[in-house]
Amino acid sequence: MELLSRGGKPVSDFNSALLTDFYEIVMAAAYFESNQVHKFGVFEMFTRKLPRNRKYLIAAGLEQVIQYLLNFRFRSEDITFLKSQKPLLNISNKFFEYLLALKFTGDVWAVPEGTIVFPYEPLIRVEAPIVEAQIIETYLLSVINFQTLIASKASRVVRAAAGRPVIEFGSRRAHGPNASVLAARASFIGGCQATSNTLAAFSMNIPVSGTMAHSFIMNFDTEEEALLAFSQVFPSSTLLIDTYDPVEAITKIKTLGIDAAAIRIDSGDLLTTSKIVRKLLDVAGYRSTKIMASGDLNETTIDELLSRSAPIDLFGVGTELSTSRDDPALDGSYKLVAIKIRSNSKEKYELSYRQKLSPGKHTYPGPKQVFRILRGGKIERDLLTLEGDTIDAGRPLLIQYINQGQLVTTLPSLIDIQAECKEQLKTLPDSYLDLGPEPQISPVVISDKLKQIIV
Repeated sequence: MELLSRGGKPVSDFNSALLTDFYEIVMAAAYFESNQVHKFGVFEMFTRKLPRNRKYLIAAGLEQVIQYLLNFRFRSEDITFLKSQKPLLNISNKFFEYLLALKFTGDVWAVPEGTIVFPYEPLIRVEAPIVEAQIIETYLLSVINFQTLIASKASRVVRAAAGRPVIEFGSRRAHGPNASVLAARASFIGGCQATSNTLAAFSMNIPVSGTMAHSFIMNFDTEEEALLAFSQVFPSSTLLIDTYDPVEAITKIKTLGIDAAAIRIDSGDLLTTSKIVRKLLDVAGYRSTKIMASGDLNETTIDELLSRSAPIDLFGVGTELSTSRDDPALDGSYKLVAIKIRSNSKEKYELSYRQKLSPGKHTYPGPKQVFRILRGGKIERDLLTLEGDTIDAGRPLLIQYINQGQLVTTLPSLIDIQAECKEQLKTLPDSYLDLGPEPQISPVVISDKLKQIIV
């Protein structure tokens, strides 16, 4: 996907090493000039808290991060641009030569996409030469924070729909075209059945769905002409009925003898309208015609509609989903938790723990693993402990994906990720699945071994 154009040349957001905060470049220069590049940094990405109204998160975005790391390069025009920036004017040319040859040669552990996660559990752990590990921070956080946020929102919307299909409709309200594609991907992971985003369908093999807009109806002199013209091109399709009067539209569909697979209501009192329309359809002999609802829907409005017996068969959810409107940002952080310094043996490193002590922003030191412990098929607790610990009763969540810059674990298909997410959701106790705003809960327990090294 093209993000922008500089000098007529497209820049891809998936492979541009310049897609980073400038201070990452500045720090890289300082690392280089102070002879720190031989050190290995161990970084972990995690969240300190859940978004509002959430009791869990669904990890998403790993595939894009891995693609980025495997293709990470600075181009000659990138280096020319960096050399021209005032803070870097006095940096030695050797640093820019270093950047031009830079590749990602480190290791990456992560929880698989679709995994349920909680605060302070690492979603990703990166071990790499300090410049490599540092400079990827911005991209990693941007992709993982956003997709995890949207996948988590989607799972709530899908749960509210209680088995009825949910289609992601949010591209036009997403925060830019690139975000719209990744929102479609994350929504599918979270359980949506399809997307309206054609590029997402093309590039990611997500089922695509589309009906009609009010402008199509309004283009014709009469609503009858519009409905008939569309149904002749797309027999047994979904017809939009509330451009003028939904009751009259149903009468017109019957009079014209149109075979409507579904009708869509996009405005007004969806509860009352859907009940009236359902009765009209049944009386008219359209008992198999489904009712689709759209228009500023979210998990709360869907849950309320269904709790009041709205006869709605499927939902199109847009703005609220693709922007996670009730809490539109995930506070995921990427922090240094240890430094590895090569010992006398070329194969061994000395590990030095690092812990941030800032008020309200503390971190847990050391490279970590999470062991998930189930009881009766449900999550009983997650044990956060140091990497290398073994817990007989638990399953480790983080697995290695990249070793010395090479992919070592096959990435699953999006269908498989969605299926894994569905299985993961089955392990959540009912208290985590409730849609209400009750206080957040967490099953995370700190191991004794980790407690011993916390400052």
